[in-house]
Amino acid sequence: MTTVAIIGAHGKVGRRLVRLLAQRGDKAIGIVRRAEQVGAIAELGGTGVLLDIESATVEELAEALAGADAIVFSAGAGAGSGPVRKRTVDYGGSVLTQAAAPLAGVRRFIQVSGMGVDDPVAPDAGDWAAYVRAKSDADQRLRSSGLQWTILRPGALTDAPGSGRVRLAKSTGPGSVSRDDVAALIAACLDDPASAGHQWEVREGSTPVAQAVSEQSRTTGSAS
Repeated sequence: MTTVAIIGAHGKVGRRLVRLLAQRGDKAIGIVRRAEQVGAIAELGGTGVLLDIESATVEELAEALAGADAIVFSAGAGAGSGPVRKRTVDYGGSVLTQAAAPLAGVRRFIQVSGMGVDDPVAPDAGDWAAYVRAKSDADQRLRSSGLQWTILRPGALTDAPGSGRVRLAKSTGPGSVSRDDVAALIAACLDDPASAGHQWEVREGSTPVAQAVSEQSRTTGSAS
């Protein structure tokens, strides 16, 4: 059994991941910021832990992460939030978790980012500019953290049923991907230690998820 701590466990990808991990016999610790979300995580088969990453100290978060074998950061301020919360959640929450991980004895760290967040944005892009800057900066910090990181950058997320097949590469070109398949991709990365140290984009494709991770973990510059 692998124990995985998920920051943003009540999000749309996070809930799918909790369910998937529970179904295959792993333990999911879901870090959530509202009391009612603790029960929702339990219904999915995980263990909910109440902690707000916008106000928690690094020591408090490390305590919540204790006993985990890996961390998945899938939190985001979400649609309708302004630039301030995008910075405090998407960037600040990731940086806090990166700092807490070694205190909790956890080295493996998978981060869900976004496709194109390193691309230039128009000066008047508003909330979108704040979002991509937060994600890009969080990814940069993670790459230099010394943790065993994997960064996943999905295209436009959909609620369509997962196909179990993706296109995974350093750059895939634009496209969409099911949240089901993103959750499956996270699980596949958890299963494959060679996926550490890689940053990939992902969209719909024709390669089974686990195969795509295996191929891309061992190949430079090609897409699956």
